[in-house]
Amino acid sequence: MPAGLIAAVTSGSLAERIGLRAGDELLSINGDPPRDVIDVRFYSAEEQLALRVRRGGREFEVEAGRRYDEPLGLEFVNPTFDPIRRCNNHCEFCFVAQMGPGLRRSLYVKDDDYRYSFLFGNYITLTNLDELDWQRIGQQRLSPLYVSAHATDPDLRRRILGNRAAPDVLAQLRRLADLGIEAHTQIVAVPGLNDGVHLDRSIADLAGLYPALRSVSVVPVGLTKYHRGGCRVHTLDEARAVFERVVGWQARLRERLGVNLAYLSDEWYLRLGEGVPPLEMYDGLDLTENGVGLVRKFLDIGYRGLQSLVSNTRSLTLVTGTLFAPVLRQATTEFARVDVVPAVNRFFGKTVTVAGLLTRQDVVAQLQERDLGDVVALPAAMFGGPEGQSLDEMWPQEVGERLGRRVVVMGDWLLSANGV
Repeated sequence: MPAGLIAAVTSGSLAERIGLRAGDELLSINGDPPRDVIDVRFYSAEEQLALRVRRGGREFEVEAGRRYDEPLGLEFVNPTFDPIRRCNNHCEFCFVAQMGPGLRRSLYVKDDDYRYSFLFGNYITLTNLDELDWQRIGQQRLSPLYVSAHATDPDLRRRILGNRAAPDVLAQLRRLADLGIEAHTQIVAVPGLNDGVHLDRSIADLAGLYPALRSVSVVPVGLTKYHRGGCRVHTLDEARAVFERVVGWQARLRERLGVNLAYLSDEWYLRLGEGVPPLEMYDGLDLTENGVGLVRKFLDIGYRGLQSLVSNTRSLTLVTGTLFAPVLRQATTEFARVDVVPAVNRFFGKTVTVAGLLTRQDVVAQLQERDLGDVVALPAAMFGGPEGQSLDEMWPQEVGERLGRRVVVMGDWLLSANGV
């Protein structure tokens, strides 16, 4: 039976009042064994609770009355207590398959778990759901979910996924809509595969599911030097064609639906030298975890944070990926004491340009070759691992020790988990 290992107990919470501690294992709530933190929230919504707990090999039960809307106050070591769902597809552009050696162990796990989609916004394919999963999604209202559609033509999608048994994604999205579950989708565009007329069909099909289907993010395929072949990145002319096609769809869909629905990730704008849209063109959606709207977030919000950071330092080195560096450099032209350093991704290869995939080994090696300011500001996107570690398992303060400088992490006002 799965058990939830408690990492921390919130001070003053219900869990603290009934004597739970870090290191205890939660076995059941009112007789129901939780499989994950979603179950914990769902089962603990009752006013009267009986919790079965294991401590040091001994099991016992505690009872408590819960005030309306009062959470248990528990944090767990892992969000899921049973094994994570693995991906059963074989996409040629799968980023997990393009990881180099020596990174965090979790980066080599091909997860495709609908629970992580609900909890953290991870994009999933819906290809490994059974009937019990569908029942749970509906019963517990696991909304929204984030779905990698890639193409709505069933045969093409099966080819992209490398999975002949992949279900029809449109039928699955309709089923989610019937359950009252909203969905956000993405299309990873691969030149000559699912762009062109296939992209037209996919956007048109997905638009037919609005408003249950809230967004279609169009993202360029990302390939590292560890890619084994089978697909390639877009040329500038091909990227321009995708850009213009999606912009055309935005105009038509805004007239018809009142929203763009289809959104281009920032990389298309930056690579083509196009200005990013104003905030209202993102229709109130936060798709920044998928690289959509991060530059606009910085231009509208982050600049004030940058001013504050600069005003509190004598001299400052700002580190980012090569894709975002021109935007950051333009934003800092008025500051004489600021140096913007575009870190080249030698670990994954120069085609990988986003800050979220920078390793500390690349950053440290390249900064050691330069004169640095009193303070070095690193992008938060670098440190999305457990307890804020980099991809190659180093904390920001360790980077500072290697450089002999005070290091600060630029917060959400500049970059976020998969950002530019």
